[in-house]
Formats: sequence, structure tokens, C-alpha cells
Amino acid sequence: MSVHTEDTRKVTTQRLIEMKQRKEKIAMLTAYDYSMASIIDRAGMDVVLVGDSASNVMAGHSTTLPVTLDQMIWYTQAVCKAVKRALVVADLPFGSYQGNSKEAVHSAIRMMKETGCDAVKIEGGLEIKESVERILSAGIPIMGHLGLTPQSINKFGTYAVRAREAEEAKKLVDDAHLLAELGCFGIVLEKIPADLAQRVTKKVHIPTLGIGAGQYTDGQVLVMHDMLGINTEFSPRFLRRYADLSGVITDAVAHYIKDVKNNDFPNEKESY
Repeated sequence: MSVHTEDTRKVTTQRLIEMKQRKEKIAMLTAYDYSMASIIDRAGMDVVLVGDSASNVMAGHSTTLPVTLDQMIWYTQAVCKAVKRALVVADLPFGSYQGNSKEAVHSAIRMMKETGCDAVKIEGGLEIKESVERILSAGIPIMGHLGLTPQSINKFGTYAVRAREAEEAKKLVDDAHLLAELGCFGIVLEKIPADLAQRVTKKVHIPTLGIGAGQYTDGQVLVMHDMLGINTEFSPRFLRRYADLSGVITDAVAHYIKDVKNNDFPNEKESY
């Protein structure tokens, strides 16, 4: 049985800002296909993120870099067909907006027109200011992403916690202010110290969504495959597993194989 609010109105960017104002936490989870997105939406999720983490959990790549705009559009189309209530946010993938603001707005328009999603998410602060401005000028809502930005992993060289040092922490705060002032409706804060995330959350008027950023953000986001225990190879400190679907699925498949081998499936009742 669902435990979420009975409010079935469509979640909008404005509603997320109102949730921050009344200190109601925001729940966000990734999805990449119709069936799982439908389940997540029915459970009462506030925001469904079609993340470029699809590159990892759906395609088996070690980073988010290989996934293409065409592929992200395909995943997002499937999710948007399923979701009725949640706000659907789609990641613009690596190479589709960095360094070229005209390409950025073209990518964002394609994503919105071809999928029906509600907003896009892009990584970075001052360095992508022009792309943010162009996308927003086209009437497309943007969720920012600061801290550990996986599309820049080759620059970082590590997935360690970001912004521990004063200089990087100051830049993150400045970038958060910039994104809010430009008109972004929310910011993901990934893998940064909890006290810094709390500082940012208090200073900006738009919601912050944390992943490995402590409990003081306005909401939380996790990758579906991680929190459901489908992906068992990824176990960072911030991850809480709410199920062990890897074990459940393995047992079910093994049972099916056994029944087929023993000629127990299908039985007479399962035959025409």
C-alpha cells in the first residue's frame, strides 16, 4: 500500500520551490524504462530523474560519458509515457551542452520536444553560464548539478568527496548562487560535506537535492538500481539499500530454470 501523500496533482517546478518554503522534503529517484517509471510514479515519487547514469546501470559503461543524446532521448521517452504525477527531469549528456551554448539550447529543445519531459539537468556553474542562459531563454527549466559532477570525472581523476578545501567550497557556493540567480529551479549537490550542503541550502531560494551530501538538503536523490539492490557492486557510504532485488531475481530465475529442466513448467493448467 502506498504511504505517500494523497495529493495527485502534477508536480511542477513551482511546487518544488513551495515544498522548500514549507520545509517539506523532496524525494527524487532515477528511472530509465516504462515499467519501473510507472511503479515509481504510482508510489508517490516527487521527481523522476532520467539520469545519464543509464550509461552505467543500463549499458554497462564505467562512466557516464559514453551515453549519447539520442540514447537519453530514447530512455526519457519511455519514462515520460509512464509518469503521470512526478516531475520528469532528463540529464543532458556529456558533449551536448559544454562549450557551445547554441548546441546546448538545440540539445535541450530536442529533449523537450521529442520526449515531453518537464525539465533538463546539466552539470557545472560559472563555466556553463552561457549555456544555462540560452536554455532558460528558450523557456526550458533547468536543474543544476554541483559538487562531484560525473561528466567531469576525467578532470577530477577520482570519485572522492568534493569541496573539502576552502577554495573549492567557495566556488561551489558562488556557483549555487549563480544558478539560482540565473533562474534554475533546483540544484543537485553530489558528494560534498554535509555542513557545506547545509550552508548552500540555507543561502539559495531554490531546492537542493542531495546525493552523498547529508541530511540538511531540501531533498534526496538515489539511483534506482543502487537503492533497490539490483546493482550490488556499488556501495558508497551514502547509499541505503531498501531491497535486495538481485537476490530475489536470482532465486526466481534459478527456480524457473529448475522447473523447465524438470518439465514442471508449464503444467496442464498452464497449457491450452
